[in-house]
Amino acid sequence: MPHLLHGGDYNPDQWLKSKEATWKEDMRLARLAGINTLSVGIFAWAALEPEEGRYEFGWLDEIMDLMAENGISAVLATPSGARPGWMSHRYPEVLRVNGDRSKNRHGGRHNHCLTSPVYREKTLAINTALAERYGKHPALGVWHLSNEYGGECHCDLCQERFRAFLQDKYGSLDELNEAWWTAFWAKTYSDWSHIESPSTHWRGEQDIHGLHLDWMRFTTEQFVDFYLHEAAPLKAITPDVPCTTNLMGTYPGIDYFRLAQVLDVVSWDSYPQWSGTERDVRTGAEAAFHHDLTRSLKGKPFMLMESSPSATNWRPVAKLHRPGVHLLQSLQAVAHGSDTVQYFQFRKGRGGSEKFHGAVVDHEGTENTRVFRDVAEVGARLAELDAVVGTDTPAEVAVVFDWHNRWALDDMKGMLQQKTGYHRTVVDHYKAFWEQGVPTDVIDSSLIAEPGYLDRYKVLVAPMLHMLRPGVAEAVDAFVRRGGTFVASYATGYVDENDRTFLGGFPGPLRDTLGVWCEEIDALYEDDRNALEWDGRSYEAFDLCELVHAETAEVLGTYGADFYAGSPALTVNARGEGQAYFIATRTGEDFLDDFYRGLVASTGVERALAADLPAGVTAQVRTDGQTDHVFVQNLNPTAAAVDLGAEGILELAPFSTAILDRPRPQV
Repeated sequence: MPHLLHGGDYNPDQWLKSKEATWKEDMRLARLAGINTLSVGIFAWAALEPEEGRYEFGWLDEIMDLMAENGISAVLATPSGARPGWMSHRYPEVLRVNGDRSKNRHGGRHNHCLTSPVYREKTLAINTALAERYGKHPALGVWHLSNEYGGECHCDLCQERFRAFLQDKYGSLDELNEAWWTAFWAKTYSDWSHIESPSTHWRGEQDIHGLHLDWMRFTTEQFVDFYLHEAAPLKAITPDVPCTTNLMGTYPGIDYFRLAQVLDVVSWDSYPQWSGTERDVRTGAEAAFHHDLTRSLKGKPFMLMESSPSATNWRPVAKLHRPGVHLLQSLQAVAHGSDTVQYFQFRKGRGGSEKFHGAVVDHEGTENTRVFRDVAEVGARLAELDAVVGTDTPAEVAVVFDWHNRWALDDMKGMLQQKTGYHRTVVDHYKAFWEQGVPTDVIDSSLIAEPGYLDRYKVLVAPMLHMLRPGVAEAVDAFVRRGGTFVASYATGYVDENDRTFLGGFPGPLRDTLGVWCEEIDALYEDDRNALEWDGRSYEAFDLCELVHAETAEVLGTYGADFYAGSPALTVNARGEGQAYFIATRTGEDFLDDFYRGLVASTGVERALAADLPAGVTAQVRTDGQTDHVFVQNLNPTAAAVDLGAEGILELAPFSTAILDRPRPQV
């Protein structure tokens, strides 16, 4: 596409009885708002196949033709996210079984068994029919498979498939029992048929962490396999039309780095909880983290498939966007690598649980609303940014966010039990770079082990990398030896890929790289506080304090209280041409800001803007290698100013964005 895409989810099948009055008006309103794409057919199975084997494509033909006539590209969906009622009642095997072994009834969405031969047969049939009918339609732009894959099925069919997955992985029960450490509490398996998925109904299998890890991996592979099954007829009939499915940020149920391997382009649904206050700086950092994670899944521009132009109805508080916030969030996505700004939804429905969700077209039905004007403003700004389409993000810093590590930390019985705060901790470290305007990738630890992958980075940060998968420690050590800077934190290097602890002292195979031995970790009560004394300042330490012996590392900071006062709390280890830092305790953002500000200066990593950014102002860059497009954003509810030196003062209104173009320095 030569332009940034601007549009959203459209449900014309909900307006069949009033289509003469509604559909053409929708096209007029779309053009007026600068919309050039609409997503159609996402939950339309009942309208497309009202009876088994009888397809009704007439209404979709009309919509596709109308879109083509109005220069609107279709993100055409497969309807597998919500099947029709006749299928549930005629073929009950398609219904999911929950973790407590109860079977779902018809209703809702994402309520299907991924293993069911019937469901696979029906999805294959309708996807084939869609591809054959619309494969050469001038409106077709992108295939949108299903919608927000998620959940699990524990039926007998899935249990058998899980056992086959395990047999293929381990080969023998002896290998499985060793990997899962099933001698604990006499859980040793003597027959494959005895293995069941983790259950919410009894504790038994929950105590085998290796089983739960493999169930999560199996569930990911289920979605990968089902996606490939859905995509097969689309790729066969329309090989040049890209396929995607919309992800959900850091949704815990699927390893998105694995799923992204089979997507042509990554898309995701972003719903920041804006407040219109100073809290929006943190909200903006979290949204930016998710954008950078999504971009990093494939290392190229992504699609913002859903966002809300106003209130998000499923939030506990469905607060309206303040003036300027919709444009801010839209351009933020583009700044971090999106080539689209899309919404849920284009026109508000009259019934159902999403009838009060934000939309381009309100129940009032005209362009005479504040939100419509906000959307039209976004459309006008995006139309000016053709030069940004397809451009890269030149990141020299990578922060690790690892789904498998997250699963292991969530299962952990120790430290803070299930309140380890992994996600928040990673965002805290990321935010310190974001506030300085440092382009940052968010990567999976498995990528680290790929030969040459880390060569692009100067700095690698891996907070709470509790699980070290094969090859990761060796790749990190090589990265440091050849001149890289590595930062690790407390709770690093405790377990292997099967959640078995390393022997010989933590942080396991990273002990020599970091130059420390972590003997114990102190979990603090909620009102406990310690201190990290560093560089003449005292910073608050809380939640977790690791008791560290500096072996080859230099001690930079120490604890200020308790029986381990004066012992190492911050160290650096010179190794080869590089250095490895260890932060032994959880701290507030003040320490991370000061620490990473010094690190950015000493390592010389690229910043989007060579200027001191006021609090709440960030800068991001996209480049084609010749021209940099710098997005400077003010996330404060008050005005801000950035001193650009010889170029003068850049004045920023509340919640505003300035885009600066400059020649890219050539090395």
